Amino acid sequence: MRLTLRRATLPTALAVAMALSGSSAFAQDLPPPVDQPYQGTLGLNVDLTDAPKNIYHVRETIPVASGPLTLFYPKWIPGEHSPSGPIQNVAGLTISANGKPLAWRRDLKEMFALHVDVPAGVDKLDVAFEFLAPRESGGFSSSPSSTPNFVALEFNQVAFYPAGYYTSRIMIQPTVKLPAGWKFASALETDTPDSASPSFKAVSFENLVDSPLVAGRHFNRVDLAPGASTAVHLNIVGDSAASVKATDKQIAGQRALIVQANKLFGAHHYSHYDFLLINSDHTQHFGLEHHQSSDDRLFANFLTDNDVNLAAGTLLPHEYVHSWNGKFRRPADLWTPTFTETMQDDLLWVYEGLTDYWCGVLAARSGIWTTDQWRDSLASISAGMSNRTGRSWRSLQDTADAAPLTYAGGGGWSNYRRGTDFYPEGQLLWLDVDTKIRDLSGGKHSLDDFARAFYGMDNGEYGTKTYTFDDVVSTLNGVQAYDWASFLRQRLDATGNTLPEHGIENGGWKVVFDDKPSGFDKTAETLRKSTNLAYSLGVQVSEKGVIQDVQWDGTAAKAGLVPGLTIVAVNGKDFSGQALKDAVTDAKSTTTPIEFLVKNIDEFSTVKVDYHGGLKYPHLVRGEGKDLIGVIATPRK
Repeated sequence: MRLTLRRATLPTALAVAMALSGSSAFAQDLPPPVDQPYQGTLGLNVDLTDAPKNIYHVRETIPVASGPLTLFYPKWIPGEHSPSGPIQNVAGLTISANGKPLAWRRDLKEMFALHVDVPAGVDKLDVAFEFLAPRESGGFSSSPSSTPNFVALEFNQVAFYPAGYYTSRIMIQPTVKLPAGWKFASALETDTPDSASPSFKAVSFENLVDSPLVAGRHFNRVDLAPGASTAVHLNIVGDSAASVKATDKQIAGQRALIVQANKLFGAHHYSHYDFLLINSDHTQHFGLEHHQSSDDRLFANFLTDNDVNLAAGTLLPHEYVHSWNGKFRRPADLWTPTFTETMQDDLLWVYEGLTDYWCGVLAARSGIWTTDQWRDSLASISAGMSNRTGRSWRSLQDTADAAPLTYAGGGGWSNYRRGTDFYPEGQLLWLDVDTKIRDLSGGKHSLDDFARAFYGMDNGEYGTKTYTFDDVVSTLNGVQAYDWASFLRQRLDATGNTLPEHGIENGGWKVVFDDKPSGFDKTAETLRKSTNLAYSLGVQVSEKGVIQDVQWDGTAAKAGLVPGLTIVAVNGKDFSGQALKDAVTDAKSTTTPIEFLVKNIDEFSTVKVDYHGGLKYPHLVRGEGKDLIGVIATPRK
């Protein structure tokens, strides 16, 4: 049988356009953005009544003038630190004018750009498409965002914008249609009180992307700043009524967070703030910061299980701190006039690392964590970063520089490849800075003074002020004179097997190991559904026996255990996390290697690991000097 391939037939108008202009016209220079107002206001209607089926219906109107036009779909989303706009989920796209379809074509170099010729006499384009919300795991706005009970809408998913203008100068007015009976929350201000089809006041396209919406069948709204002049609310949706109910203790901790954050920074930069919290096991679990809100996605039992509430307790503080650090003050290389220019991530050790440090501090100061629990967290982070075998070749600075790659992750060997280590090691870096300031000043100054100097201006104003490495160094020197540039660069650029940060030791504590995991580490294993023996046997294994990570050049790796293998049995017993721990414990009193039956795709083999050091878990114990960590954790009056 002969197989005949036929060319697909192009729409006539587009075929003619291609013939006349050549395909090179669709790989043209894109119009540079200018800082001037766009003519007219865009309109956006998002119909979410089919959100339970993972379908969003979108209709957009764009004022235009005749001639060539380029439309962009948001590509680089602030806070996602990579070109992650989910354009692959856009389907059924049509562009029309006066009821007639227009031909369009995607740019061959910038795949997030569409080219269209606007006919004479046309002053408005109608854009229609469906956003097919992901069902499988992705990243941030490319991750599952809806169930039959709720939806999280990131507006970058559902809107195109005209090229050639700063997105801060393009105005757009959104409306949303919700499933019957659902309630919603957003930092956007409503223009009508209709809760089923809310219309919002016109905002800039930049602020639209910065203002997500959540809606759900089960909804709870909690006032976190009662009596204050500036409103802060916790808005919760989930898959059940129980999942959205916060206890009095949990509410008290979140209210104290608001108080302690404002005492730390000395000013705020929002007209109101909304935590948009989803508690579900049908989404990924992460947070995405916005200036006046945050998209927070946690476990279904976050509010009903005390251990889970503890382990995930810093997500809301982290995203809240970003209102100051990341949104109000942003690295200059991360600010762009549109969502098309490449964002550069070299200062993520400030943007994310310092935020991660302060979220732990504020969790302790607000009572979300106790000081002991914060120390357990620091112990776990220090152990993890000390045992990063990739430190031998890769610096902390490079993990930030390569964030668009490291956010994508990869299979196995995470300790050797390193990942987004600017989060956890960033905590250790800024603890080092904090304790150094306190030591140099004899306790008169601290990183709290840096917070007020760097963020504590223009109270109530909503905007962005950019900064550079030199600005960070200059502000540190204004708090306490020192060679901060060298101090930071020595730690950021270090490679080798020794952790370059010493804030725990300078804070009066030291890391030790014993065979008893902390409550923090126990819960982390439960949430991750894995067994972490990184500091003993040198492996991390899923609950199904799949080896997730192995310490490069460690005993287990040299014996033949590598990521991707499945452990079927340990010492002749069916695999389980407990069987693995029992084998490691038993081996401490023998000279017999631990024997593993492993499966590599469809082949079985036996691997013997000659390890006899027993279980090892990190803890902090008092070292020398003053307990500065305890001082740092003390609530501000």
